[in-house]
Amino acid sequence: MKINRKLKLQYIVQNSLFVFLFLSLVILAGFLSNQFVFVKDMTQANRSVLTKGSIEILEQMSGPINLTIFATNDDANNGNTFRQGIINFIAKYQRSKSDIKIKFINPVEEPKLAQDMGVRVDGEVVVEYNKRTEHITPPFAEQDLTNLFVRLSRTNNKPVMYLDGHGEKNLRGLKNYDLGEFGKQLENKGLKFSNPDLTVLDRVPDEGAMLVIASPKVDVTKVEANKILTYLNSGGNLLWLLDDNNLRGLDKVAAYLGVTISDSKVIDPSSLQYGASENVSFALAYGDHPITNNFMLRTQYLNAHEVIAKGTFENGWEVSNLIDVAPNGWVSSKKKDQDKQLTYDSKFDKKGPINIAVALKRTYEKKGQRVIVVGNSSFLSNNLITSGGNLDLGVNIMNWLAGDDRLITIQPMPLKDINVVIPEDSRSFMIAWTVFHAFQYFIPIGLFIYGFWQWHRRRKV
Repeated sequence: MKINRKLKLQYIVQNSLFVFLFLSLVILAGFLSNQFVFVKDMTQANRSVLTKGSIEILEQMSGPINLTIFATNDDANNGNTFRQGIINFIAKYQRSKSDIKIKFINPVEEPKLAQDMGVRVDGEVVVEYNKRTEHITPPFAEQDLTNLFVRLSRTNNKPVMYLDGHGEKNLRGLKNYDLGEFGKQLENKGLKFSNPDLTVLDRVPDEGAMLVIASPKVDVTKVEANKILTYLNSGGNLLWLLDDNNLRGLDKVAAYLGVTISDSKVIDPSSLQYGASENVSFALAYGDHPITNNFMLRTQYLNAHEVIAKGTFENGWEVSNLIDVAPNGWVSSKKKDQDKQLTYDSKFDKKGPINIAVALKRTYEKKGQRVIVVGNSSFLSNNLITSGGNLDLGVNIMNWLAGDDRLITIQPMPLKDINVVIPEDSRSFMIAWTVFHAFQYFIPIGLFIYGFWQWHRRRKV
């Protein structure tokens, strides 16, 4: 076909129109991507999006969050891209809360300012929210920064008091049955601890947010029990964890709260299919309460006991059931023979589901008073705290007792990184070197050469 001047002009117009439309499409796509953000995370550790817990915390924070980052300038040639990495990391938070502001300061250029703000390391971040500040140093992940936001959001700074000296499970203990890991998580979220000695003090201190009694092994003295009863009668908050119906000298406290505990533990045969014993029970059903609203995580308990509470007219308690376990299990009776404990008997046993925790509240003077009684302490122990939603439930309980209802949420989960360990022998090193550089250099260069060869071959045809 002979190309004349008119046809050539048509080709020029068509090509110009195509280039114009293509550039317009690129500009429009750029404009829309700047106005609307859509992120689809395909990583196992959810590195590109925030977890539900972090998003819920940000939604509760009203007002701007200012991050001042003291970091030297990036040097991409030497692999130093810390500032850009921080920008990408904080962008996940900014997609959920637009008024998070970032400001970079080079500590080399502003040494006096860095000194005045207490900055000690390169990359340190000063976070300011609601006229409160806190520092965080790299490396840090989503869980670390979100916990910092929780601490800055906390309105109740009163310490958590815990009873000690009677074989209780300790909030700072390291043994499997202790609650040390749970206590560490609470400290990360801004809660502080106090250990009042009730044998010396004339009363339970008023400046505490709550008192924790975690399954004493020996009897509490009458003097201490009376002080705890006076504390409750004065509007104090309480978390009481029980592993059996032996109240260890706190019978008057239970009577004051209208609480009774089953003499036998919960039996759940359905746990056998998960490789656990019948003494382990799981919960997926929860009561209608701020602690458990929208809580859909499975929690695990060992040797749990039923808890029943009846609000008394004299004391004005409002009672809510919190946790139902063993829908296919029962509370076994001690009246049965020992060899028949694992068999349900309608004459003696109480069929599931079984409630193992209650929440009590009442209006005391101008403030509210809150109490939680759980017929189990193992769910917060060091060896079970990471099981399912145990940690989330425990933190929700503490936030409710402390009066920080708006912080009740699902906790941000740590990254699930998978580490590849390469053996130190030369053969393994060569295989790893080949695989790494194949994706970095060999495959891209090979594809480029193959594409050039295909283009050159087709041009000759």
